[in-house]
Amino acid sequence: MGLLERLRKEWFILGIVLVIAVARLEPAVGVKGGPLKPEITITYIAVSAIFFNSGLSLKTEELTSALMHVKLHLFVQIFTLVFFPTAIWLFLQLLSITPINEWLLKGLQTVGCMPPPVSSAVILTKAVGGNEAAAIFNSAFGSFLGIVITPLLLLLFLGSSSSVPFTSIFSQLFMTVVVPLIIGQIVRRYIKDWLERKKPPFGAISSCVLLMIIYTTFCDTFANPNIDLDKFSLIIVVFIIFSIQMSFMFLTFLFSTRNNSGFTPADTVAIVFCSTHKSLTLGIPMLKIVFAGYEHLSLISIPLLIYHPAQILLGSLLVPTIKSWMVSRQKSTPTEGILHYDHALKLTRQPKAPVKV
Repeated sequence: MGLLERLRKEWFILGIVLVIAVARLEPAVGVKGGPLKPEITITYIAVSAIFFNSGLSLKTEELTSALMHVKLHLFVQIFTLVFFPTAIWLFLQLLSITPINEWLLKGLQTVGCMPPPVSSAVILTKAVGGNEAAAIFNSAFGSFLGIVITPLLLLLFLGSSSSVPFTSIFSQLFMTVVVPLIIGQIVRRYIKDWLERKKPPFGAISSCVLLMIIYTTFCDTFANPNIDLDKFSLIIVVFIIFSIQMSFMFLTFLFSTRNNSGFTPADTVAIVFCSTHKSLTLGIPMLKIVFAGYEHLSLISIPLLIYHPAQILLGSLLVPTIKSWMVSRQKSTPTEGILHYDHALKLTRQPKAPVKV
């Protein structure tokens, strides 16, 4: 039973491995111009479906309840969308002289440019007992910011593919990302009660569509005989990703626990997870648009595909440690616990009803 439960939880990560294996066996099915017609079904329909789904599921009414804690929000968004990509860029200047595959290094840069995820940081913050309202706000607000800022960061640090002009990238982003997201939010207003009652599996729907995008991306790779990935580069990149994740979690922890930081232990939990997690759901479709025509798109995608399970794995392993730290801090400084309680009452409209992810 334990194994079945674990498989149910990790089905998406297993799905990524499976679709890459299927793409390796029969790349002709999902290749550009193939039977699936990914240039239409994926580029337009699948990407639009993901963001329409995001629009339906994003509880924007909860964003207003967490607006008060401006200092925390500024810290998270600046760290995620300014410090993170800049630090990675500086680090890659050193790695560029090594024999590591240059496309995997470009992929590391794309990880740095991504916005926070909508779900994983919130789930882990909730598991620890941290400031969930702040985690929800920063994940959702960061996703909205990412729609505009992430493509700009990608173009700034990496440039676009020569086959797709700058104006075309942003017109496609607008039509397949912004418009479906807005439509999803409008539809949500009219069927909000039904959504709350039925609780459709938004996460599972987006994940299934995302698997299709990953599948067609790797079909293009395996159909191209010129692309070669050495195992040495892959192993080194996995090590770098775990190192980056741990280092940035430690860095945000140090910054947010300074004496004059003004953050409670519960705030620190939200900061650590929201500042260091990156969105695969928003990231893969954006890479598909910004780097349309890149024959190395799948190699650029690999670090993000590794970073996603890495952040969930590390976060899950650290939950008990962070939880015991938070509890001990709140016991040693009871006033912080009272302040956080008062703060939570202000931030949450209905304090008796738990926030559902």
